[in-house]
Amino acid sequence: MFRRRVELHPLRKLRETFWPSAGWKRAIQYGWRRIWRLSGTPHAIAMGVAAGVFASCTPFFGFHILIAMLVAWILRGNLIASAIGTFVGNPLTFPAIWFIVYEVGRYMVGAPVGADPDIAETLQSDRAFDMILPLLVPLTVGAIPVGIVLGCVTYVVTRSGVEAYQLRRRRRLAERALVLFPDSQPPAGDMRE
Repeated sequence: MFRRRVELHPLRKLRETFWPSAGWKRAIQYGWRRIWRLSGTPHAIAMGVAAGVFASCTPFFGFHILIAMLVAWILRGNLIASAIGTFVGNPLTFPAIWFIVYEVGRYMVGAPVGADPDIAETLQSDRAFDMILPLLVPLTVGAIPVGIVLGCVTYVVTRSGVEAYQLRRRRRLAERALVLFPDSQPPAGDMRE
């Protein structure tokens, strides 16, 4: 039902991932509309998206959706919204997110200022795991406060957007019901405001 009529070539799919043919504005609008239309309370949807944003700040690449769903489940957020929220972390935003997370983590851990390891040398070394640990600890520690701040901001923005969308939708449905059934009583609550 939601598949393309003509399947895209794998190279075209890769290109669409990094540069959508309809443009970034359309892709972002589509994502926001998908979130607004989810069923659930505005709190649950916003909590799910915030959990996804929090998970995107962690250095555990490949496990972001699982982390987001676990956090959303614990906080009683929407699981689908949490998976959608992880799209905040993408190849365009990861460098900025991880730079900020790393710097905050280094500050929190108290790492020396001049102790920046060379990443290329780290990955090519025989003792790569021993050398990655100094990178992983600040990234993990810094992900917590940065993720909480970004999650809180995302929660407020998403909740207000979902509330506004659901209110408009209820009003439109109430107006349609009055047109279709003019003799019926208007619905109680904030529909006529």
